[in-house]
Amino acid sequence: MASADLLLHPVRLRIVKAFLGDRALTSKQLAAELPDVPAGSIYRHVARLTEAGVLQVVAERRVRATTERTYALRMYDARMQPDEIAAMTLDEHVNAFLAYVAGLLGDFDRYIATEPQNPGEDGAGYSVAAMWLTDAELTDYLGELAAISQARLANAPGAGRQRRMLYTVLLPAPKPPEQGSS
Repeated sequence: MASADLLLHPVRLRIVKAFLGDRALTSKQLAAELPDVPAGSIYRHVARLTEAGVLQVVAERRVRATTERTYALRMYDARMQPDEIAAMTLDEHVNAFLAYVAGLLGDFDRYIATEPQNPGEDGAGYSVAAMWLTDAELTDYLGELAAISQARLANAPGAGRQRRMLYTVLLPAPKPPEQGSS
């Protein structure tokens, strides 16, 4: 089971995200995807994630005098569990959210560094909307959102498919001050 301390390290978070989409990667392939991270650092973080059960070895092969391992993400173990989230202090939530947002900003910077011709055509986008929902309606909405996402999350890599990252944030808006009656 992963903990906030384990997952919210900037490099480990990037490593976990590299495996999203049912990918299996060697440390060498991972280093090629994270060229700004020193290879030694990648090997140390992969070892730590493997020891914690977040990554698992799915294949091994001999390459010259070493053993090359291929890793895959164990999704359940790559998530903070509800009891840990419930026990977090407000400061810990702030730090976790900052790590999440920093990861998002880093991913966006790396995407923009590729100098895309038309981000909209790539499917890159961001928006904000407001919904008025009861707690029951929110529960229904989240279930419906999960249902439509699950079908797409099950897609395997294939011809014409590009791996796309979906970030979600759902926040209650601040409550307006009570209006006095006249």
